[in-house]
Amino acid sequence: MTQVCKHKTPTPKQAFRRRTQLDTLLSTELFKALAEPTRAQLLSCLLKCGRPCSVTEVADCCSIDFSTVARHLTIMARSGLLTSNKEGRTMWYSAEADDLADYFREIADAINDVQPGSDCCSVKKPKNAAQSK
Repeated sequence: MTQVCKHKTPTPKQAFRRRTQLDTLLSTELFKALAEPTRAQLLSCLLKCGRPCSVTEVADCCSIDFSTVARHLTIMARSGLLTSNKEGRTMWYSAEADDLADYFREIADAINDVQPGSDCCSVKKPKNAAQSK
């Protein structure tokens, strides 16, 4: 049996205490990686390329200094936006469009799930407690 609160929206304190999937999906590292315009440009480039690219290839095509590209790609790989693979002295980076799209869909679904009134402050009772009444 579920009992729902009389008010539709929780207080900030109630909302803070409530843990949902959104709390785990909203990674500060991810948003830090996306917040910088150069990194957004590099992500777009890798997504459109559709294959692993070396730092040199990305630097040449985007007309950005090699060391700047290497630093940005490293940050993006740590955040999970890119995958990286080292072969010899060459680091290869790629962006998986389907994986990123699925991840952002999960975030969107989690945002929809925490809308006020969507089980925001309900109390769930065990089945056997409901039967004993």
